Amino acid sequence: MTLLITVFAAAVCTALWYRTAPKSEMRIGILCWMFWGASLMWLVDAVFEYAELGAEYFTPAAQDMLNDAFLGLSVVALGLTAWIVILLVKDPKGVIRDKLLKKND
Repeated sequence: MTLLITVFAAAVCTALWYRTAPKSEMRIGILCWMFWGASLMWLVDAVFEYAELGAEYFTPAAQDMLNDAFLGLSVVALGLTAWIVILLVKDPKGVIRDKLLKKND
């Protein structure tokens, strides 16, 4: 479930990035890299878990699926939070810089 959620977030983010690719003002590419990296991490985890559990991997308990869903949503939320922090630090549109300069005047 975690893999599915992060792949879906990565696909949506990639579509948004592709739509705004020439400008790239909001640095959506960074968000895409984070989500695709998380997807790759969960894919490797799934392969190793399948190697350990075998066919039981495809019949998880409902509680395990719920925990994985919460973990996947937490990963997406953490990625979005990191992206927002990067936007605030880089300030691509100069909004924060303008507010700080107006406050000093």
